[in-house]
Amino acid sequence: MRFNYSAFKAIYLHEMDRFRRTLMQSLLSPVLSTSLYFIVFGSVIGGYVEKIDGISYGSYIVPGLLMLTLLTQSITNTSFGIFFPKFNGTIYEILAAPISTLEIVLAFVGAGATKTLIVGIVIFVTANFFVEVDVKYPFLVIFLLMLVAFTFALFGFLIGLMSSNFEQMSIIPTLFITPMVFLGGSLYSLDMLPPFWQTVTYFNPVVYLINGLRFAFYGVSDFNIWISISSMVIFLFICIGVVTVLLKKGYNIKS
Repeated sequence: MRFNYSAFKAIYLHEMDRFRRTLMQSLLSPVLSTSLYFIVFGSVIGGYVEKIDGISYGSYIVPGLLMLTLLTQSITNTSFGIFFPKFNGTIYEILAAPISTLEIVLAFVGAGATKTLIVGIVIFVTANFFVEVDVKYPFLVIFLLMLVAFTFALFGFLIGLMSSNFEQMSIIPTLFITPMVFLGGSLYSLDMLPPFWQTVTYFNPVVYLINGLRFAFYGVSDFNIWISISSMVIFLFICIGVVTVLLKKGYNIKS
């Protein structure tokens, strides 16, 4: 079956147009939040914290704050993107169109990942106004940002697909993702924790993502970089498998 580029382009551009219409809201909120983190943690608290692995505290928390933005934005963008067509009934027009399941997923996930990467770039530029940020492995940074954006955009698509109301969509980002980022070494090194809490932290999957991005920035990490990459790839394939099965069954769409 030939790839329906026109249908893919229509869905992708529609989602990007929705992002354009809410551009100020989509960009201003993350920028203000990041600025507050740097003012409170980087400037105020950072003045009382010694360098971590030879890196100033303000610079050290940049990968963690960037990962927080990537995870929350990618999930939110794509979950809302697929939920609204279900909510207003336009999903049936998409299902009736000559477009495959793969093309639908690629369009929504591609648009969500693109929006997330745009916000991520803005956050990175904002960070440079507050602290000195040196990127040791720029190509690795780009690869990890794209991998995280697309993987969690797909995860967000899965959440939007399974959710029946707005409250269900907010459960994962609010009650799970945000706490896991803060408890995953985004604002501290795992060496600063007591042995017991270090062991507990190892069961937090987000800690491997943050450390992978921190290694790409500064060349320091609490884990091997391949653990971070392999965990993301495994999670990506799990999301692909689950989304494919649910869409083929028409879960929460056709019923």
